[in-house]
Amino acid sequence: MQLFLAPECLPFAIAAVMLAALTGIELLCLLIGFSLGEAIDKALPDDHGGLFGLLSWVNVGGVPILILIMLFLGFFAMTGFVIQSVAQAFWSPLPAVAAALPAFILSLPAVRASSRTVSRIVPRDETYAVDLTEFIGRSAEVAVGPLDQGLPGRVRVKDRHGNWHTLRARAAKSEEPIAIGATVLLVDQVSNVYIAIRAPSDILTSPNPTSTEHP
Repeated sequence: MQLFLAPECLPFAIAAVMLAALTGIELLCLLIGFSLGEAIDKALPDDHGGLFGLLSWVNVGGVPILILIMLFLGFFAMTGFVIQSVAQAFWSPLPAVAAALPAFILSLPAVRASSRTVSRIVPRDETYAVDLTEFIGRSAEVAVGPLDQGLPGRVRVKDRHGNWHTLRARAAKSEEPIAIGATVLLVDQVSNVYIAIRAPSDILTSPNPTSTEHP
């Protein structure tokens, strides 16, 4: 704790606090059916040149921008504290700027490597890139819920190309609350929120229910 509060570790302490704050905010947003990461991605220009072209080295576009920011903050804070701990053990902590520069440089390849793994675990919401009506009639898995008639939750569904999407959804009027992990059938769309019912038994027994399409 003494090292955490030391002036020489101020950049890394700030990064750690920012990471905790962003994590808390995103979790709260998901509970009300909103994603801060999704909002940030959609607000950014769809441009693969210039700065975004350079940032593609750290997999910008492969995972949400918010995830990359959180990964960087985490690696930057950890690397910085390690540098200062080693410096203190052998001599004394380095000035904040002197420790921040190598921490920044070392964090970039770490973000690049970890983002490739994260991209296979956390699907990027690409709903805006496909026809929204395509998902009506498809089965999905409840990711944030339970789904009821109140605030929308979220479901995960594959498109016809096998790409994962995260959609806002709520249960149909006649449905009881649908628990997280349950398989549902998307039967309608109101604005940008999908209406879901419990999946029929034939979908539940399918070997790959999340990609089953129903007319």
